[in-house]
Amino acid sequence: MHDYRVTVTWTGNKGTGTSNYRAYGRDHTLSADGRPDILATSDPAFRGDPTRWNPEQLLVASLSDCHMLWYLHLCATSGVVVESYVDEAIGLMEMEKDGSGQFSEVLLRPQVVISRADQVEQATELHHQAHKMCFIARSMNFPVRNEPLVTVHEGPAS
Repeated sequence: MHDYRVTVTWTGNKGTGTSNYRAYGRDHTLSADGRPDILATSDPAFRGDPTRWNPEQLLVASLSDCHMLWYLHLCATSGVVVESYVDEAIGLMEMEKDGSGQFSEVLLRPQVVISRADQVEQATELHHQAHKMCFIARSMNFPVRNEPLVTVHEGPAS
């Protein structure tokens, strides 16, 4: 069993908290021990900063990244030499009338250059194996538990 711990810290309080929908920023910081912070926000369609990563992009990136890492591993152990790898992945999200939504599809489009022409078929097949091995792709329908802790600000009475 492995555990992965991250801290998400909201940095978008503009002085009045979430007093109304336009009063607060969506900016936040993603942190993990020993790693550089990631400056994140919501999608610009939801009042986010277009210069920061959003959760939807991070989900698509996680799927693409996991697939690539498994693919490179499988190529290395199968004798296929990969010289370059670029994936321009696309995630499609459907919105519901109540504002909720879900991803309907993520399309990975890896462009791979290998060193030997006689291994193209094998290199292509290894993508199917990588998909079967990718922890993130295998986990897309899973429970997300919620254990909130809510406290009250102990400031001066208004």
